[in-house]
Amino acid sequence: MEQLFAPWRIEWVTRDDADADAVDGCPFCVLPERDDHRENLIVARSDHAFVVLNNYPYNPGHAMVVPDRHDGDYRALDADELLDHARLKQRTVDAMEAAFDPDAFNMGLNLGGGPAGGSIDDHVHTHVVPRWDGDTNFMPVVADTKVIVEAVADTYDRLHAAFAAQPDATVPGDERAVSLELVD
Repeated sequence: MEQLFAPWRIEWVTRDDADADAVDGCPFCVLPERDDHRENLIVARSDHAFVVLNNYPYNPGHAMVVPDRHDGDYRALDADELLDHARLKQRTVDAMEAAFDPDAFNMGLNLGGGPAGGSIDDHVHTHVVPRWDGDTNFMPVVADTKVIVEAVADTYDRLHAAFAAQPDATVPGDERAVSLELVD
């Protein structure tokens, strides 16, 4: 593979392992508890779940909808958690449409570890990836390189604003996730 210069990634590579106190080192358990949601890429919250941008996005806007409870078994989600998770995925699609105007979406879960392709297999999460006509080009095929056209911080601002514009949204500040009321 050819080398791609990406100096902004040094923060991820040299980060402190502050997640060691999380359940089995799970970032999904510790990130929402931190004060600065913006720094930790948490863009929205509901009663039982949150939306976090992916550190290694497939496309700009690539986010994950994550139940609060640490469990890798999707079947273990109770009725309230399952409904909240599903509704937050709907609201995430709404926010992505408002922020990015994609042509389509990929949405999915990697359950069960290694063969499923996920790097965090002990905490359920759903990937939501906006897609555009032509977003896959010759670079991944010929150069084994994926080009991301927007910095994650800019993506955060756009998606945060789109969540904030939704009905029943509470915005506690630019550095905090948008709180969403998901009840009927």
